[in-house]
Amino acid sequence: MKNNKCIIYIVLFVANFCFAQNNSNKKPLTEIIEAIEQKFDVKFSYAFDDVVHVFVEQPAPEYNLQETIAYLNSKTLLNFKTLDNRYITVSVIEKNISICGFVIASEGKEALFGASVAVNNTNKGVITNEVGNFQLDEVPLNAIITVSYLGYKSQELNAKQFFSEANNCKHILLVENKEELNQVLITKFLTTGFQKLLDGSTVLNTKAFGILPGLTDPDILQSIQVLPGVESADESIANINVRGGTNDQNLMLWDGIKMYHSGHFFGLISAYNPNLTNKVIVTKNGTSSEFSDGVSSTINMFTKNELTGKFSGGAGANLISVDAFLEIPITKKIELHISGRRSITDVFGTPTYDNYFDRSFQDSDIKTNDGPIENQTTTSDFVFYDYTAKVLFDLNDHHKFRANIIGIDNNLDYYERITNSNETASKSSNLAQKNMGFGGHWMANWSPKLRSHFTTYYSKYNVDANDYRIESDQLLTQTNEVLETGFKLNTYYKLTDFLTLLNGYQFNETGILNNTSVSRPSYDKTKKDVLLNHALYTQAEYKQAGTFFRIGVRANYFQKFKKLLIEPRLNLRQKLSNQLAVKLEGEFKNQSATQIIDFQDDFLGVENRRWILANEKNSSDPNDRNIPISESKQGSFGLEFNQNNLNMDVTGFYKTVEGITASNQGFYNNFQYINAIGDYTVKGLEFLANKTTNNFSTWVSYTYSINDYKFETFTPSVFPNNVDIRHSISLGINYDILENLKISIGGIWRSGRPYTSPVVGNETVQSGNTTYVNYDAPNSKNLDEFKRLDASLSYKFNIYQSTNASLKIGVINITNTKNIINRYYKVNPNDSNATIQINNASLSLTPNVSFRVYF
Repeated sequence: MKNNKCIIYIVLFVANFCFAQNNSNKKPLTEIIEAIEQKFDVKFSYAFDDVVHVFVEQPAPEYNLQETIAYLNSKTLLNFKTLDNRYITVSVIEKNISICGFVIASEGKEALFGASVAVNNTNKGVITNEVGNFQLDEVPLNAIITVSYLGYKSQELNAKQFFSEANNCKHILLVENKEELNQVLITKFLTTGFQKLLDGSTVLNTKAFGILPGLTDPDILQSIQVLPGVESADESIANINVRGGTNDQNLMLWDGIKMYHSGHFFGLISAYNPNLTNKVIVTKNGTSSEFSDGVSSTINMFTKNELTGKFSGGAGANLISVDAFLEIPITKKIELHISGRRSITDVFGTPTYDNYFDRSFQDSDIKTNDGPIENQTTTSDFVFYDYTAKVLFDLNDHHKFRANIIGIDNNLDYYERITNSNETASKSSNLAQKNMGFGGHWMANWSPKLRSHFTTYYSKYNVDANDYRIESDQLLTQTNEVLETGFKLNTYYKLTDFLTLLNGYQFNETGILNNTSVSRPSYDKTKKDVLLNHALYTQAEYKQAGTFFRIGVRANYFQKFKKLLIEPRLNLRQKLSNQLAVKLEGEFKNQSATQIIDFQDDFLGVENRRWILANEKNSSDPNDRNIPISESKQGSFGLEFNQNNLNMDVTGFYKTVEGITASNQGFYNNFQYINAIGDYTVKGLEFLANKTTNNFSTWVSYTYSINDYKFETFTPSVFPNNVDIRHSISLGINYDILENLKISIGGIWRSGRPYTSPVVGNETVQSGNTTYVNYDAPNSKNLDEFKRLDASLSYKFNIYQSTNASLKIGVINITNTKNIINRYYKVNPNDSNATIQINNASLSLTPNVSFRVYF
């Protein structure tokens, strides 16, 4: 950092010296015009305001009138036009110029690497390099330039201000926003758009997002898997495992709305449109006390929240879907942001769609049957879409209101037809999965020290399946519905520039319905649970010099159970030197809604998980299983090293989660249909090294962890977790071949996940009239290692003035490696004493192309 300061000071000194020398030879344009009028006996016609602040060097004395006019046209942003031998007009012209500058912190005068410099109302922009420098070409003369950096107050400048610096780069000082104590620690982390905060959480800025291996769009939930400790054991964003947890243990928030569904294509594509999503914050530990209900992590998504005052938008397409978004000013105080995306798979097929379809439905009723039926034909139609809308209303500088809506929809229709000599029978099955949410916000500044934020939301999740089994003329209908409403009030009181207090109250009501009905024989079962939760929380956040700490506590009261849970939170970071810092994080959290799997073929076997609520043995139905509130305790300690844009981070963690049920683990072993309560404990080490420059970024991350279940009623009681992946390595490199041409290559290697095999020589066991697989010791074997190499290429170009475009190509699994991501067994229908091994494979070589236009 000291070296960067020296470079900046030298650059500033030389620039200012040259600027002073140039200015010493300049004269006011008004004086030069008067001299020309006397010398050539001409008259200039101009507006005084257009020329009063213009300075230019004296034209050479040997120039004639025409040469003098040409000289002034080349040296100023004015148009000098000769009308006749006597009169010359002077006017302001529209002109494109090149601008450059240095973005520097006003305090400490440190370069701000990764600051955003954007031309308003266009998609032209750039990120500052390691010494805070930037350059933009072909900028309209009257354009407004916005310079921003997370944790600092943005500045808007007119492009003319850059021109007046006599071709020297302008120095832009940004003032620290002291209302945000949890500021950016690392500005360019892994790739452009990734940043790391002081509290250890990671920010994905989708607008500034660069490029990652295999991705053609900034898929939110795919992108965060480059972080150590975050991965998907089955290559699905619907099953993200954070430090050994299950996907339902991740709290997903979209603009304050709790979401119960995260993926399209049943887990292969993020359901959250990145175009209007401004940033995503991922927190693995040391969470703020205002959040709970996610014992593994918090994934907090924010859409754009400020009025732009300008009409803008974009549209794009890839081999899976098309999308568009618009930002529409209605008045100076009201703005509408909308976006939409829809699959194109029902219109025409692509290799990308075929691979995604095979991966999603390979182990379901859609792709497999116990045995072929003569003269049977099957077809399937799959469609997904999502949409968002947000109204922004600024009543004044002190009161701002926001209202938003999000809708996510996946629909699969499956048709079967059997033809024989007498008749043709046609039946169908359907699977629909939806999540809709509404939210409202009121942000108020009551005084320079006191502000508040009121949030309210409504979220509805549905998965409905109609499965018609032709051979038995039986219709099976299954429904899982979640309804949640809630509100939250936060108050922030700024005691000093370094210390802020947060106090708040949250209420939410969650209702979950599960229904199963069968037409033949007639059967119907419906279960509905409702839970009310109240929470009070407080928190102190402090930052000064090299010290950051956040300490808080949250009190949760479950009205139905009359149960109180107290959750302390801690997040501490202390700099030991300019390069080295230590961090300590800890938290207690709880979760009352979890997902279970009753039968592997539920919901056509595609989405076999259903949401349920904790009952704490408080059910009136004697057949109900005991589902306690899950509670987690986690602690971590780490070291950070940062010098010359080399960032290294090593963190050890220990986490235990109590109150898990056997049914929400998806066992393929002898415990598959047993109700039991247990816990899991995961401990491990995360390492990340990342080197960035202006042209490239390279990284390597490694996670080592041991993840074990403990169920007292099972034998054995302790055995490996389903997602016990001991070793996981990710590495990659991004390189800017040209300013607008980028390439990214990266790979993943990890040890295989555990599975359970049948007992050799005694593979099945009979109970009554049913034959089951006779499994050996649970999770005692491991699949082969998982290996995958991905690559992406990005090219950006200008189409017309403020209309820009990008073309991206991505390939997942370049080497076409066949990875087995899950293995289980079932009884052989032709031999009840034998079993059949079922392997679920990962994506094969899958290309994708994305073309996008911004205006």
